[in-house]
Amino acid sequence: MSEIADTTNMRKAVIRFSGDSGDGMQLTGELFSQSSAIAGHDLATIPDFPAEIRAPQGSLEGVSSFQVQLGGIEIYTPGDQVDVLIVMNPAALKTNLRHLKPGGTIIADVDSFTKKNLKKAGYDDSPLADEELQKEYHVVEAPVTSMTKEALKDLGMEMQTMMRSKNMMALGVVLYFFRRSIDNTITFLETKFKNKPKVAEANVRALKAGFSFAESTELLGPSVVIPPAEIPEGTYRNIDGNTATAWGMLAAAEKCDKTLSLCSYPITPASEILHEISLRKDMGAISFQAEDEIAAICAAIGASFSGNLGVTTTSGPGASLKTEAMGLATIAEIPLVIVNVQRVGPSTGLPTKSEQSDLLQALYGRHGEAPLIVMAASSPDDCFYYSYMACKMAIEHTTPVVLLTDSYLASGSHPWRIPDMDDLPDITVPQFENDGGEWKPYLRDPEKLNRYWMSPGQRGFEHRIGGLEKEEITGNVTYDGVNHEKMVHTRAEKIKRVGHEIPDQQVYGAESGKVLLVGWGSTYGALHTALQEMEDEGVEGIGFTHFNYLHPMPENIPSIFEKFDKILVCELNNGQLATYLRSQYPQFKYDQFNKIQARPFFVSEIKNEALTYLQS
Repeated sequence: MSEIADTTNMRKAVIRFSGDSGDGMQLTGELFSQSSAIAGHDLATIPDFPAEIRAPQGSLEGVSSFQVQLGGIEIYTPGDQVDVLIVMNPAALKTNLRHLKPGGTIIADVDSFTKKNLKKAGYDDSPLADEELQKEYHVVEAPVTSMTKEALKDLGMEMQTMMRSKNMMALGVVLYFFRRSIDNTITFLETKFKNKPKVAEANVRALKAGFSFAESTELLGPSVVIPPAEIPEGTYRNIDGNTATAWGMLAAAEKCDKTLSLCSYPITPASEILHEISLRKDMGAISFQAEDEIAAICAAIGASFSGNLGVTTTSGPGASLKTEAMGLATIAEIPLVIVNVQRVGPSTGLPTKSEQSDLLQALYGRHGEAPLIVMAASSPDDCFYYSYMACKMAIEHTTPVVLLTDSYLASGSHPWRIPDMDDLPDITVPQFENDGGEWKPYLRDPEKLNRYWMSPGQRGFEHRIGGLEKEEITGNVTYDGVNHEKMVHTRAEKIKRVGHEIPDQQVYGAESGKVLLVGWGSTYGALHTALQEMEDEGVEGIGFTHFNYLHPMPENIPSIFEKFDKILVCELNNGQLATYLRSQYPQFKYDQFNKIQARPFFVSEIKNEALTYLQS
């Protein structure tokens, strides 16, 4: 890459790629993110794609976007307002202009701003010629479509095929703008399309043409220079939440020398976990695509009964169907992990959008007294650790565990430091040690109260399980009410004792003061960044605590809450954690800040609410 004299230095920047769902914006954003990670930047991403499989081309409903925030500092969110907006058609501009900062840069494929496309987007005239738009933003009219045609004209390809490469033309422009090398992207394209050399050449040509256009034109203005981030040494890769979740399960199975059996029914946005595990036959993993959600969880229960690590993955609608079988695993007391990748509900809702609306379902969504462990991951890379811990707790306590992620975490990505297997916590399989005593199916560890996880295929450990109430010790079916009450209390106490193993809840910022911000799951990035920015601005008296362990909760919660005058619970639902906290710790007063707009919190929203609350 040639030297660029005219540059602008920034600590971080937010870039959004946007176009039709067929314009390849997700791949474009991922490749730009990979290039940024190789350059040493911390980053976080979020894709935004339509629920419609084939929305009309050029329509507002068909707009697909990919946003990335990168920086020379720690990055926890994909960003609020956008610094650079790349739009491939008028609909993309209209849908995303509200996210662009005043003074931000628009890079538009001017060739797509035809009368037909303008009409589909609801414009009478081209907005690119609007003087107000020109005054408020830096508008770059790049002839992406025509340049792609020119670069590929001698390849003998059909027009439709050629146009599939125009996203690489746009990527070349943006890579130059942020002083990125195109070498790694070229290597990726040549590897991806090694069996289609003409397609590989078309993409590489388009990429180089976009880079050359940016290099030779003065339209872009100063390029952006962002210093590398200071991060711990190690081997890193970008990872999305679903892949991280899958790898956490694989690591847990390897750690405890068990076969992973993932039994699931495909559902947005959890299907990629099933896809990833299906590729891991080399690690002994078993994947089973069932005919429905009920069959999937029952198959996972059967896998655990036979001695494998049984896991099932789903989203909210599927979790509703799995609830009876969750009760079966609870009363049978066998390990089972249920991953719920939350999306907007109820019913089908907005299936490609994110929400935190399944917490109460996870806590209480079963008939009878059926307590189980509930956990939540906080970031895409964090999904690995909590997936691993969900498996560990399910095994060591012979109980179902619900792990909550969401669409934002599942599809978003973040640099992940690949851990050494020796650094992961040990997983102790609760096996009955035959020291002369007689084994019974419901003998328990006297401290944890878990029963021993023995396979019915092992000689001397043949036994049955089922949904009817069990007699203590023997596991025989019994209708005795006194025994039932004892078993209910025992199962509840077993889950309660898990709290002894959960790490203490951490507090960031002020450890005591006027306001404590409280969150759980995927809101961590926005809340943590908001706290950091307020501290940088000299705001005092605000602390922040975030929940990953939701049932049971860490035992030091009251000692944290009592040190703050006000508690503000921030979540992407109508107040489910706040409701739960009122039931667990009624001695404290909780206020709520809720967002139910199918989008994550913006950092600015948290800051404005916290500062207003601080002054009230």
